[in-house]
Amino acid sequence: MNQIKPLVEINQKAIHVLYRELGVVDAVRFLKQFTTGYGDYTEERRKLFKEERIEDILAEIEKSSYNR
Repeated sequence: MNQIKPLVEINQKAIHVLYRELGVVDAVRFLKQFTTGYGDYTEERRKLFKEERIEDILAEIEKSSYNR
């Protein structure tokens, strides 16, 4: 008969399996999609780019795309 395991034990085993099967980097990438961020992304971008013109931003994107 199966006993109910503590959730912390199940989580540890699941993470171990993910690391083993996916590797650490891909396992971490997988797990990150289930975590919530913090802060106000939109407000941060407004402050970051408030002095920028859209044409300048697009030019930078195009420039970096050609350098790949």
